[in-house]
Amino acid sequence: MAERKVYLHPGQVLVSADPVELTTVLGSCVAVCVFDRVRRRGGANHYLLPHWAGDGQSSERFGNVAVRRLIDRMLALGSRKEDLEAKVFGGACTVDALHRSEGHLGTKNAEVALRTLRQEGVPVVADDVGGRRGRRLVFRTDTGVALVRLL
Repeated sequence: MAERKVYLHPGQVLVSADPVELTTVLGSCVAVCVFDRVRRRGGANHYLLPHWAGDGQSSERFGNVAVRRLIDRMLALGSRKEDLEAKVFGGACTVDALHRSEGHLGTKNAEVALRTLRQEGVPVVADDVGGRRGRRLVFRTDTGVALVRLL
């Protein structure tokens, strides 16, 4: 079967039972990759802001929405939560003046991912978060392999 290649834009969530190579670029944004190690399927999200406060319509642009929707979509594909594992990437602070601040946007984005995954009972098996440089991420939904390159 031919592998599909998809660029994951900010505010998107994609899961697939078929092989897909997902690519995205992250700065302060975060991507969570989830892999079902039993059924060999996976998905990822890419979000910009940590919290949707409940005003207006919920959006996958927010971490607290995007991480749960990613897990829900994996479960809708037939995955079981106990078979899932996650990898978390991004959350950089690319503005030097803000780097000394522990509460910068990138840090908050990464914290939301890690906290939500812990609350949902999905173990984080790898992460590459923080720092001052962006990242290019490639994730394979059929193998769970994630390749990250600093920009």
